[in-house]
Amino acid sequence: MYRMQDIIRVPTDLGRAVHEARKTGKLKATAIAARSGRARNVLYRLERGDDVTVASLLDILRAMGLTIRLEPLGMPTLEEVRSRFALDDDEIDAA
Repeated sequence: MYRMQDIIRVPTDLGRAVHEARKTGKLKATAIAARSGRARNVLYRLERGDDVTVASLLDILRAMGLTIRLEPLGMPTLEEVRSRFALDDDEIDAA
């Protein structure tokens, strides 16, 4: 499950975060589409991690009451690596 403070590194992370925020906020796709001025399929593409324009992304986030913040990338944490690649301790020790 995505948490709001999780770091987004790839488009699928962003899509998962938008989807989770929509579900948590009990926001309907049709309402977001109407408020953002974008078609529902743009929202669905974003939630799948597909390419959407930056303008569409910002319009959808604004309609959901969200924003993005930029910060230095840094290295992923061990927990992020484990989560991304579903590694368990035995697999890490063997590497």
